Amino acid sequence: MIKVGILIFDEVEVLDFAGPFEVFSITTDNNEAKLFNVSIIAENNRIINARNGLKVLPDYSLQDAKEIDVLIIPGGFGAETVEFKNKVLLEWIIETNQKTIITASVCTGAIILAETKLLDNRKATTHWMDTDRLKNDYPAIQVVTNTKYVEDGKFITSGGISAGINMSLYIVGKLFGKETAVDTAKRMEYDLPF
Repeated sequence: MIKVGILIFDEVEVLDFAGPFEVFSITTDNNEAKLFNVSIIAENNRIINARNGLKVLPDYSLQDAKEIDVLIIPGGFGAETVEFKNKVLLEWIIETNQKTIITASVCTGAIILAETKLLDNRKATTHWMDTDRLKNDYPAIQVVTNTKYVEDGKFITSGGISAGINMSLYIVGKLFGKETAVDTAKRMEYDLPF
């Protein structure tokens, strides 16, 4: 079973983490066995205040998070104003990335990932409102616009908010085949992005 860790923090954009959570949580094989074990991770074991007042209790803190195969870094106001300078979080991402098979970001989660320097000399994307910031603040990144997601090595970055669902379905297809991604999208009544 593939272990997915989805990072959250105060003022995280709700669909940025909830969209991927839904995709990975409902993905099954032909025998209805779950293919992903999904965990929500925050810096501390406390209730997180997501955008617009949604309160979320993480499964794990950074310290007690289990091994992660796929790391998802969402965006939102908290990502672009506070967390991209959170040294504890950045160091945890760098360390965790050493063991992941995929490290991915949704929306302005790319700014957090960019701050780790892991995207240097790679292609990446983010929310259309933040592509100029990504280009200007992180010139070592080749920013791609007008796309739902970009893959470069083990890194996959997606555009804004709902694009995280497209990216997650792509990851399902990459790891378990297009038929599994099609089945997951159909269960969600979502148009497959590829």
